[in-house]
Amino acid sequence: MIVDCHTHINRYEDENSPALPERLDALLLEMRKNRLDFCFILSSYKNVPGRPSLRAVVEAIRDIPNVFAVAGMSYLMRKDWDLGELRSFIQEGKVKGIKFYCGYEPFYPADKEMLPVVEIAKEFDIPVYVHTGDTFTQRGKLKYAHPLNIDDFAVDHPELKIIICHLGNPWVRDTMEVVYKNDNVYTDISGLVLGNFNDRFERIMIKHVQEMTVFGMNPKKVLYGTDWPISSMSSYLKFVEDLGYKPEDKRLVLGENAVKLFRLNPKDSPYFR
Repeated sequence: MIVDCHTHINRYEDENSPALPERLDALLLEMRKNRLDFCFILSSYKNVPGRPSLRAVVEAIRDIPNVFAVAGMSYLMRKDWDLGELRSFIQEGKVKGIKFYCGYEPFYPADKEMLPVVEIAKEFDIPVYVHTGDTFTQRGKLKYAHPLNIDDFAVDHPELKIIICHLGNPWVRDTMEVVYKNDNVYTDISGLVLGNFNDRFERIMIKHVQEMTVFGMNPKKVLYGTDWPISSMSSYLKFVEDLGYKPEDKRLVLGENAVKLFRLNPKDSPYFR
């Protein structure tokens, strides 16, 4: 079972050109090539043609049983939130999580302005993803993206499931402590590389992440994700092999943890048998 809990269908090279349906078709092709059972598409904090809205993503995947959406919620555009629509998409079963883009936008995850969507996440028992670590743009502000910020958020909302995105890279040790300390906090391993794991820096990253995830974190708290198309799916699967998990722990990370956390039905996988 392979569940990629962190992908996008954004057109990063030209945000003024519509991303749908081309980027979704490319994602579905990559899923088939790599035999992914399930995939989660995170909508953006921006509202531009190259970054499809939550509504556009849900409409595009509505008839695809093994692809789900995660609702990107913009702090700066919170007056435009349509919480009724968000609730309906969650009830429909096509939205399985909510995403905070801390660092890309200047707010901490525990900001009280985000409480309305936090309460919806609690009500429907879906996780809140939080961007942590480096930002894809130099305009990001890293103080808002440090994984230690998740500790306040987790303590304030112990019943809320929280996912620290990107292992908090480069603050992976801090992420390890926050995940260890808080029963309601998980992490994903997405977005640790641009493209493939094939140069010296990336080989060092493999060793660093191996130390943290294999020896420092409970494998039940680690989720597989790639950040495709920023990172390569095939290279990421090899990366997980290189981490050296025991077979039973690798199964947890690649899919079993996500199936439990997101309450997925394995029968919806095209590879179920």
